[in-house]
Amino acid sequence: MSKTFLHWSSGKDSALSLYYLQQQKSITKLLTTINAETNHVSMHGISSELLLAQEESLGIDIKQVRLQPDLSLKSYNVQMEKVYRSLLEKGFDTAAFGDILLEDLKKYREKELDRIGIKYEFPLWGRDTKAVMEDFIELGFKAVVVAVQAEKLSKDWIGRLIDKDFLRDLPVNVDWSGENGEYHTFVFDGPIFKTPIAYKINNIVERSYGKNEEADDNCFDQEQKPTWASRFYYADLQKA
Repeated sequence: MSKTFLHWSSGKDSALSLYYLQQQKSITKLLTTINAETNHVSMHGISSELLLAQEESLGIDIKQVRLQPDLSLKSYNVQMEKVYRSLLEKGFDTAAFGDILLEDLKKYREKELDRIGIKYEFPLWGRDTKAVMEDFIELGFKAVVVAVQAEKLSKDWIGRLIDKDFLRDLPVNVDWSGENGEYHTFVFDGPIFKTPIAYKINNIVERSYGKNEEADDNCFDQEQKPTWASRFYYADLQKA
């Protein structure tokens, strides 16, 4: 019997993807990459404690893949192939992602999974990103902003709830769904959760990142390579 697992970021796009998938099938496995040094979800900066709280409220096992920071794409591919093949042996033959617009990222995922023999689904693919966010809100999901690109949004956006006022206030140079990485969220309630997850923000921290300079070490082509953000503000979010 075919089984699907979903790449889970702890945020809005993966939560909405899970909702849509569950209208069609049972989802019993989520997959999340964790920074092995900080023990936080990659990019979103969410602690594994909050991830476990999501797992409990969702009633779905979240497999945590621990990765070293600043990992090259080649090394990432090697590690993820091991994870994928392990899941495939357990009957999980389809991977789902919350991607919406980034064509080259989608092609990269498909190429890697084709090589391994895993099928793929993109429940949100090609949708208007404002409509995606409006659906998210109308369905009753609750999320808080936990990370922003410092070049696009000030640290005052950290801690804001995703609601109609949030969409109204977004600057014109920020994608409605943050599809270019402008902001990230933590989902703490909604139709897929049994109970809300209580949280608190202790502090806001700033972090800077470089990028791997190897020309062949990214999943985007030379013409559509994104502008890599270097500074982010993160919420020091903890379970209340």
